[in-house]
Amino acid sequence: MDAFARPDPAMSNGPPRPQRAAVVDLGSNSVRLVVFEGKARNPVTIFNEKAVVRLGRGLEQTGKLNPDGLSQAFVLMRRFYAVAQSMGADPFEVLATAAVRDASNGPEFVEELRRIMPGVPIRILSGEEEADYSATGVLCGLPDADGVVADIGGGSLELIRLADGRKHHARTLKLGVIRLSDRAGGDLEKARSLVEQDLTEVSWLKEGNGRTLYLVGGAFRALARLQIARTFYPLNIVHQYELRADEAREMTGWIIGASKRALERLPGAPRKRLEDLPYAAIVLRRLLRKAAPERVVFCVDGLREGWFMRHVAPEVMSQDPLEAASRDMATRLGRNADLPPALIAWTEGLSEMALPGHPTSGRETPRQKRLRASACWMSDNGSFDHPEYRAEQTFLRVLRQPGMAFDHPTRAFLALTLAMRYEAELDQPFLQPARRLLDNDWFRRAEILGLALRLAYTLCAGVPELLEGTSLTTQPGRLVLRLAQDRGDFTGESVVRRLDRLAQAVGLQPEIATA
Repeated sequence: MDAFARPDPAMSNGPPRPQRAAVVDLGSNSVRLVVFEGKARNPVTIFNEKAVVRLGRGLEQTGKLNPDGLSQAFVLMRRFYAVAQSMGADPFEVLATAAVRDASNGPEFVEELRRIMPGVPIRILSGEEEADYSATGVLCGLPDADGVVADIGGGSLELIRLADGRKHHARTLKLGVIRLSDRAGGDLEKARSLVEQDLTEVSWLKEGNGRTLYLVGGAFRALARLQIARTFYPLNIVHQYELRADEAREMTGWIIGASKRALERLPGAPRKRLEDLPYAAIVLRRLLRKAAPERVVFCVDGLREGWFMRHVAPEVMSQDPLEAASRDMATRLGRNADLPPALIAWTEGLSEMALPGHPTSGRETPRQKRLRASACWMSDNGSFDHPEYRAEQTFLRVLRQPGMAFDHPTRAFLALTLAMRYEAELDQPFLQPARRLLDNDWFRRAEILGLALRLAYTLCAGVPELLEGTSLTTQPGRLVLRLAQDRGDFTGESVVRRLDRLAQAVGLQPEIATA
């Protein structure tokens, strides 16, 4: 039997499979299959496999796809076809980008793919369509994105202006890392001139001045991985890794000047991409000069996630990704989905509280309110962990959770809050990433909110009805826990101790009162 033969669905047994969708990103440098499950606001990836085949190598000189890459691609696509069919993915689609779009033998290649992947739609995207998918992918995780998206592949660079939740301008340039290397004949100085010349044609790049440059694509992700390793950054997650513009400029200079051997020594160095990195760095350095952003943010979400949101889950695009991820975690890992709204209302008493030593820190900002709500939704996600490891397991689960639309400080804030809810001590070594990712103000806010949630769970044991008739408020010099007249038995030793600990953290005297 052919190892890659299409499986017979009639032979499948067991419970019904959840809805799955699959897409192949057939790029100039690599080919990747991603299988998504469900229709969540934050796409859930259950399979992700990539191979570097360099279909676009030599395209600039020959006008054709790389013969070695073609033979590898056919084998790989047969495998991807078998995997997607076996996993029950529907829809399943192939998106071909710059190399296939521009090669004279691109149509012939696609026809052969249709023969070995019967029934699977294979679309050759225009530059405009590629930009549309990339824009949607970025907006999936960053709905408030305001700036310029730069999505680099092997064959092309897509530039997109985002603002107000939509695309305003887009341009495709022949500045993918493979094509740029071919055009420059391997000469970095010539590559600089080519990038400078091509970017001059994009007049709207100046609209990125003082805003954010969002970096998408494998070569840019590789830059981020090297920078993370080089700087001993505390979180090895590329998605929403952020650098100031001056830090990004210094990084590009280091990449361009470093030897291949020096790069190989770094932990996790992407060996198959090392020869591409100087060209990605040159493109980024010129973009920093032309767009003059305040910061750069690396995004994993791009073309594939854009395809998912447009074709599989467009109805959830309007949801807040932070709230959606938090609610999803509550559903999967919590004990009572009715409790988080009660906790949000109960912790409202903290919203006007000034931090000790920061008398102007009261009056909760919209961002602080969103994060407090998110923490309440996620606050029971360690309930099924071993009691001795709940604080650490919860901290690491939130800090390292894949696929969530959280920037790194948000991850650290929520992780620390929930660790404190599970009685972590502030000197425990596993909390060190939070100390590096949060300033003192946010660190204290996480500590206080976590202690408040610990007190709330002590009162209610995870049951919302038991919070009714209780409240937490501040009065001049006092932190008041108010109980209903018939709730006097709630003032046990654990409640008193945890109220004392919270009051100490906020610099107030604890008080228990009955109404």
